[in-house]
Amino acid sequence: MRPQIKLGRIGGIQIGLHYSWFLIALLIAFSLAAHFHAISPLWNIAGVWAAAVVTSVLFFVTLLLHELAHSLMAQWQGLRVRAITLFALGGISQIESEAPDASTEFWIAIVGPLTSFIIGVICIGLARVAGWHSAHEPSNPLPAVLLWLGYINIALAVFNMIPGYPLDGGRVLRAVAWWITHSPDRATRVAAQIGQVVAFLFILYGLYRFFVGANFGGLWMAFIGWFLLDAARSSYFQVGMVSGLRGHRVAELMDRDCASVPSYLSIRDFVDEYLVHSSSRCFVVMQDHHAAGIATPDEAKKVSRDRWTQTSLQSVMRPLERMVQVSPETPVLKALELMTREGVNELAVVSKGELEGVFSRQQILRYLQLHSGLDQQRDRAA
Repeated sequence: MRPQIKLGRIGGIQIGLHYSWFLIALLIAFSLAAHFHAISPLWNIAGVWAAAVVTSVLFFVTLLLHELAHSLMAQWQGLRVRAITLFALGGISQIESEAPDASTEFWIAIVGPLTSFIIGVICIGLARVAGWHSAHEPSNPLPAVLLWLGYINIALAVFNMIPGYPLDGGRVLRAVAWWITHSPDRATRVAAQIGQVVAFLFILYGLYRFFVGANFGGLWMAFIGWFLLDAARSSYFQVGMVSGLRGHRVAELMDRDCASVPSYLSIRDFVDEYLVHSSSRCFVVMQDHHAAGIATPDEAKKVSRDRWTQTSLQSVMRPLERMVQVSPETPVLKALELMTREGVNELAVVSKGELEGVFSRQQILRYLQLHSGLDQQRDRAA
């Protein structure tokens, strides 16, 4: 998930907000305003809304701390973390590579819930220091804010430890299964399957609560179950994809016979003579009988149509020396991580200073589709 609003960096990690964050922030603020008004009817409207807004902001700060704990632990374990994005259902840390072993996976997963639990305990302790007594609802804004933050963070820690992949509890389960089976792929399948069962239970329980009168609360739980189900299915698909690519080199999947186009060609001619008549989405731009760069439909889109005739490919191509490059012996999974990290769809495959071919996401998808089709044929034959 890409952030729409970038807030800055912490420890080299880009922090961002997804637009859906604002929707849930608004819902939480309204919910908190009703909550504070119910427990302290004597507060004035300004005080109620001030407490609600401050609490909702602090809640998302605690969510950020939860995700930072995951990310900083991953960095400490030697993994690269690109960004943290806060969205409607919490946050996500974009860790660019898989954990190398079960122990690393366990600690990266468990540190988030532990952080939320510690934050919750600290907030409840501070609420007591601020004058709250367990026998009564807090009468002042400060302990009321702290108490809500304490309870919600402890609830967040408990919720995240539900063994439903890709929740933190599911990742802890995957780490344990990995340690037992010594197979990350098998462990992910086990965790994802259990995650799907947990998600179905959430959906059924949410629908039950809705029909017995819980209304929005029941639908919200069913929605969370649907989200978990979709995430678990995606994880199950992803492990199949990773398993299919593991052990392969770029040389096995790359396009060695890339269509070439002359650098003097106009974008209009490039589109009319090449793009519309070819299934390829990537072309090598030739200059003086040497590969000078790469051209894709994206380069054409960057130029307005009324300037296509006057603009040459040479002026818009991606020069070869500026492209992200790999060798033919680079593992496919490493190349895919590199594309994700650099935000590109194609890599130049270079050996001894010469362009050997182009490696792209298109080749990966084509290989996976073919591989999946062959597997299905074998299953039917068996």
